[in-house]
Amino acid sequence: MARARLAPGARTTVAAVAVALAAAACGSADTPAGSNTDAGITIFNTEPENPLVPGNTTEVGGSRVLDPMFTGLVEYRAQDAQPVDAMAESIETTDSKVFTVKIKKDWLFHDGSPVTAKSFVDAWNWTAYGPNGTQGASFFSQIEGFDAVHPKDPDGPDKPQEAPAPTAETMSGLAIVDDHTFTITLSEPFAVFPVTIGYEVFAPLPEAFFTDRKGFEEHPIGNGPFKYVSRTVGTDIKLTRYDDYKGSDKPKFKDLTLKVYQSRESAYADLVANNLDFMEELPPNALAGKQYETDLGDRVVQRETLNNQTIAFPFYLPPYDNADLRRAISMAINREEITERIFEGTRKPADGWVHPLMKGYQPGQCGEYCEFNPEKAKEALAKSGYTGEIVLLSNTDGGHQEWAEAVVNSIKNTLGVQARFVPSTSFGEFRQKVNAHEMTGMYRAGWVADYPSIENWLTPLFRTGASSNDGLYSNPAFDAKLAEADKATSEDAAIELYLEAERIMAPDMPSIPLWTQNTIAGRSDRLKVANLDPFRTLDLFSVEVA
Repeated sequence: MARARLAPGARTTVAAVAVALAAAACGSADTPAGSNTDAGITIFNTEPENPLVPGNTTEVGGSRVLDPMFTGLVEYRAQDAQPVDAMAESIETTDSKVFTVKIKKDWLFHDGSPVTAKSFVDAWNWTAYGPNGTQGASFFSQIEGFDAVHPKDPDGPDKPQEAPAPTAETMSGLAIVDDHTFTITLSEPFAVFPVTIGYEVFAPLPEAFFTDRKGFEEHPIGNGPFKYVSRTVGTDIKLTRYDDYKGSDKPKFKDLTLKVYQSRESAYADLVANNLDFMEELPPNALAGKQYETDLGDRVVQRETLNNQTIAFPFYLPPYDNADLRRAISMAINREEITERIFEGTRKPADGWVHPLMKGYQPGQCGEYCEFNPEKAKEALAKSGYTGEIVLLSNTDGGHQEWAEAVVNSIKNTLGVQARFVPSTSFGEFRQKVNAHEMTGMYRAGWVADYPSIENWLTPLFRTGASSNDGLYSNPAFDAKLAEADKATSEDAAIELYLEAERIMAPDMPSIPLWTQNTIAGRSDRLKVANLDPFRTLDLFSVEVA
């Protein structure tokens, strides 16, 4: 998950969210001593979409594995999302355009090779290089020379014409000074850049990755607190503590197994029976009537987290390229009723795309399009001219079927149209179809913050060609406003411009904001302490095993 540190002059970016998250945190009592440091724990996971390479992983199933395996330049504190140094000794800039990075000495990858400035520069260049086809490439787009290594495809990813060949293999904005120093030059000043580099796509890679990529994918090598042991597709991924880890925090248990489940309901049954040690989000059947209180008692863990639930549209597939239809669908969803009936009030109806805990968040950015209004929904549907069936797709291994069916019923009953929910059992399979632009209807989506900034709720999801713009939405005016915000000379000025960009895209309804949440998690009775972090994952350093 996301980890970052702020450069001088940008330190207030996470101040508001830090206070809000700290106030919302539960289950975070002082950690007791006496953990069983030779113990192993099991946690819930979904099947990762791709081989475990940081620059090509932008979904939760893979991130939960890579996060403990890799340590980047900076991290976010689990308590409050406040950025702190990790591998960085210092990150200095005077103009938010040129950054000098010094990394700490004597850090090693799990294969014993040293982590150097070259480890970062080579990893970033590989991820950004267009022919490698990575999902994380666009996160490097502000670095000088990105367009040379990743030229734009004028016809888009679904057209027959191939993208132009790169004119360079490395970005001119990255330069190695010595083994422990490198510089980053951006094409324009970007006040938010120091926040973004905590995301896992910015992790270093060992030389072994470049000499034997296939071997690396079969046995990934990181530099974090846990190292890779094995992976059985569809079953589990095993990690173990790396005892030579140089970070300031040390895990208090030895083995970590990420168990893959086909449904949250089956995982929850294991959690209740103490056959699973931690589940970061309980399924709707556990939330109904607050059944989890009866099942788990003091094993419940909860806090408000930086994530939302949305419905995304395939803009490449009629009729979902019709803005009036998208507005009609959104206004036909009774968010209040669904969050109360299915989620027992643990979800809050969304009124925009930016999370309420972000500094600068402005309520009501979605306007009337996020309000349940049957009359206006029918008017928008009539204006769209569409009379066919509406289809919603979702994986069901993440506990999404119940609410997805409720959304479909709300649309059907409000608009008087045929609407259907189509399930997919595997999250990995579902995401592969999303990325291949093979969706046959609108589909479940959601976002967990990569880093705590308004920019992260807009750019990666909706900018033309961005890494997680899976539906291929494009609005030149929105893109231009984001570019203006990126170049703002102060954080406050940038926030205002990002908010303007959010308002520009609102009438397009590029996705439907549904709700944010107070995350309800659970632990086994083997875990004396197990806390959620702001990004809806288990804070592994907090874990104490009985």
